[in-house]
This record gives sequence, structure tokens and C-alpha cells, in this order.
Amino acid sequence: MRSLCFLLFAVVMLAVGGCIRSPQPETYPFTVQQKMQAAHHWDVLANDVANQINNELIHRGYLETPVYVNHICGESADCGPGSAFPFDEAFNDLLTTQLVNFGVPTLAKNDDSGLVVNYKVQVVFHRDPPLQWPRPGVITSLAAGIIVMRNAPDEILALAAAAATDILRTTSVVNGHYEVIISTSIVDNNVYLMRKSDIYYINDPDFWQYRKSEPAAEIELTSSRY
Repeated sequence: MRSLCFLLFAVVMLAVGGCIRSPQPETYPFTVQQKMQAAHHWDVLANDVANQINNELIHRGYLETPVYVNHICGESADCGPGSAFPFDEAFNDLLTTQLVNFGVPTLAKNDDSGLVVNYKVQVVFHRDPPLQWPRPGVITSLAAGIIVMRNAPDEILALAAAAATDILRTTSVVNGHYEVIISTSIVDNNVYLMRKSDIYYINDPDFWQYRKSEPAAEIELTSSRY
């Protein structure tokens, strides 16, 4: 009976597959992407960016040239007053601190005497977050364990099922609706000396930390006479 059901299932799948004439979408190979969830993660990023900036300045011979850290909101446009948000303010301080710790001459105010380190933050919203399956090999290993234990007592099978659930939960990552792109560059006379972009997942409730707050809506009040 089981063989007959399997045969019927295979026939149905072949029939459905035979009706498909258009190319099927295929996802990218399995990769990993880090998720920012703490201010410490911001500091880790600032350290990595400062290290790359320091190495690039040494490589190009800018040993005594000061730099100024600047937040931009477009390709090259300054954000202007009142545009700071939590990540912007923190990353500016953290990157400045890391540059000073690396021994890079860093300006407190831009006086056009050195290089400009620009960084830009872009929040990306996905209306339908992608499904995240367990990492490759997890399902295979679980299936192999179940096959080996198919004749085990019910109590052991129950424990194995609970363990399998825990493994699936720990190897799966819940993707939210938001990602953030942080691009950093060194500019000298309108020429890029270095540019890097980092992409991270962020928790949905934290998205506001990475972009400018929207102004409060204005409500026009009208008087009415009775």
C-alpha cells in the first residue's frame, strides 16, 4: 500500500512538472550574513572600518594627513542640522575613537586641511521577508538519526523528536523585514581613495535607530460655530 501511494505521488509530481514550461526561480547558494543587535556590534564595525582606513592611508603615504568623519545622506550631500539618529551619532563617535586609537590624525571640525571620511546609512525594507531554512546538512543528519532509531521505544522517540526540534530552532534564523547598508569612503579632491559597504540584518523594532525620524504630522485646527 505504501509503495502504491508513493507511485501515485510520483506520477502526480511528474504530471505537474510536465506542465511547467517557464524557467523556475532559483535562490543564491547558501551564505551567512551577520545581524546587528547591540551597540557593541556598532563598535566592532567601527573598529573594522578604522583599521581599513588606517591601512589604506599608510599604503598611499598619507601618514600625516588628518581626516574628518562626516555623515552624508546622499552620494555626497551633507545631512544638515537635525538629521542625526541613534546609529549615526554613535557610529560617528565610535569611528572617531577608533581612528584616534589607531594613531590616525583626526579633526574635530572640518577645516578643509585633510581628507574626508564619509559614511552613509541606508535602511532596506522587505515587505515579505524570505523564508530561512535550516543550514545545509541539518535535515540530512536528523533524518539519518530517525532512520537508525525507527525501532526504538516510544519514550526514546519522543525525546529524539524534542531534540530534533531544538536543533532546528537553534540552526534556523528568523529573518525580519529590515536590513541596513553602511557605506564608508575616503574622498580626496572628489576622488575615492577607498570605499567599502557592509550589509547587516537588524531587528524589526530597531529600524528607527538607523534612519532620520519623520517630522510629526501637522493637523490644521479649524473653529466651528454652532
